[in-house]
Amino acid sequence: MNSLFLHLASDGLAPLSLLVLQATAAGDPAALPSALSLGSLLSPERITVLIRTALVLGLGVPLVYGASRWLNALVAKRYNPQRGLVAGKLLLYPGVILVVVTTLSELGFSLAPLLGAAGIVGIALGFASQTSVSNIISGFFLIGEQPFVVDDVIQVGDTVGRVLSVDMLSVKLRTFDNRFVRIPNENMIKSQVINITRFPIRRADLLVGVAYKENVERVRLVLLEVARVNPLVLMEPEPTVFFDGFGDSAINLRFTVWATKENFVKLKNILQEEIKARFDAEGIEIPFPHRSLYAGSATDPFPVRIIAADVDGSEAPPMPPESAPGTKENTQS
Repeated sequence: MNSLFLHLASDGLAPLSLLVLQATAAGDPAALPSALSLGSLLSPERITVLIRTALVLGLGVPLVYGASRWLNALVAKRYNPQRGLVAGKLLLYPGVILVVVTTLSELGFSLAPLLGAAGIVGIALGFASQTSVSNIISGFFLIGEQPFVVDDVIQVGDTVGRVLSVDMLSVKLRTFDNRFVRIPNENMIKSQVINITRFPIRRADLLVGVAYKENVERVRLVLLEVARVNPLVLMEPEPTVFFDGFGDSAINLRFTVWATKENFVKLKNILQEEIKARFDAEGIEIPFPHRSLYAGSATDPFPVRIIAADVDGSEAPPMPPESAPGTKENTQS
């Protein structure tokens, strides 16, 4: 048994652990409290070990986190927030591992058995967590390819949001209605991702319908004038108006203007209000859909029968066909 204790001591177990093992092997439960007595716990050697361990944890962990944040801010300022996030994590994870290893060494644990056990556990976890491994590999591709970075606005399927972080397992978004969305990296690799704010300028396409009686060239000049006086519209590339086709109730025009990505949403809203106000001032009609109802041929009048109750409760006689209000009736859909 003594040889076993010596073997455990050579493996790096703390003396306190040896005392506990000796008391247990002796079969004397009363020996265990004496092994854990206050005097044995507060021996000069153990106090020194505890002080060193507390210093490693108390100074090492804050130092690693502080250095990680400093590197994150430095790289983000010089390059972009995404690279800063990656650089900070590359310093944080190894730093935390180093602090943990140093703490275990100060407590007297041998790292060789722990590394062996960690290897076996790692193999088992690898088979059990294939999805997580796939997400980690996909995360490396996202970080290397950089189809988007932190603070970009992207669209994945029906989800649109601002990128908060690109981590090893998932991408985290914040939608414009203030919801938090987590998308696994594997899904990001397999799905179509639209980066809305990748380029500095964007084009806004506005569909404008005018009545068939309007002069298209005059409408075109009015739209271009609306764009020219708006300070948010870029003149290069210049605004354009395209004839988009004949609709059921209107001539459809496509009005395209360019703006910086910061002013895109604001411009699209303001421009439509200005078009409505300018069309009203110019007398340009924006039609609504109409439906024409006919009875028989197009030239016959449409018979209308109005039934109304008199004061005494009796029904009024129906209107004669010749008093019908015309050959057709236009109703708003």
